Amino acid sequence: MSRRRAGLSFRRQRRKFNLPLFKKIVSWGVELIVVIGLAYVLVSFFGIRTNVVGQAMEQTLENDDNILVNRFAYIMSKPKAGDVIVFLPNGNNKSHYYVRRVVAVPGDTVQIKDGALYVNDELYKESTDVASMEDAGLASDPIELEKDEYFVLGDNRNNSEDSRYANIGNVKRDYIIGKAWFRFSGIGSFGTIK
Repeated sequence: MSRRRAGLSFRRQRRKFNLPLFKKIVSWGVELIVVIGLAYVLVSFFGIRTNVVGQAMEQTLENDDNILVNRFAYIMSKPKAGDVIVFLPNGNNKSHYYVRRVVAVPGDTVQIKDGALYVNDELYKESTDVASMEDAGLASDPIELEKDEYFVLGDNRNNSEDSRYANIGNVKRDYIIGKAWFRFSGIGSFGTIK
């Protein structure tokens, strides 16, 4: 005769282990790690991260903005007028990276007259709102760019150290690190750079 005990049972009830759900969660986790790792490798290989120093590119970029630079953008093509580039002034590896907008390309003639930029004797059509330039610097006389030179200006024309001044001058192709590609700084301050 079997005896049944009445009352409390202290035996643990086992829950059924949900193996399909566990496999799905592990699969998602592995996929997420692979995607994050792949993104990190791609950004590390194709780009570099740098900071904007100064107010020269304000309204487009602010001081201390973090940007990603596409190092391979100009392997198959050349910088165009309007591109925002990252370069080392005079190839000086001890300097910080400069971020400026290309306004003239090899073969162009540049001059600043009455605060306005002229490229090949035509008024340059700005891609952003810029103030009239108070100082023409070296560009008060016409400058003809050589086959590997670019003329760059900051978007904040009156607070920019750029090709108008001898310490920067025309930027040689070899000094260009890449194209400023993506901005990420603070909440709401991210996106592609135009």
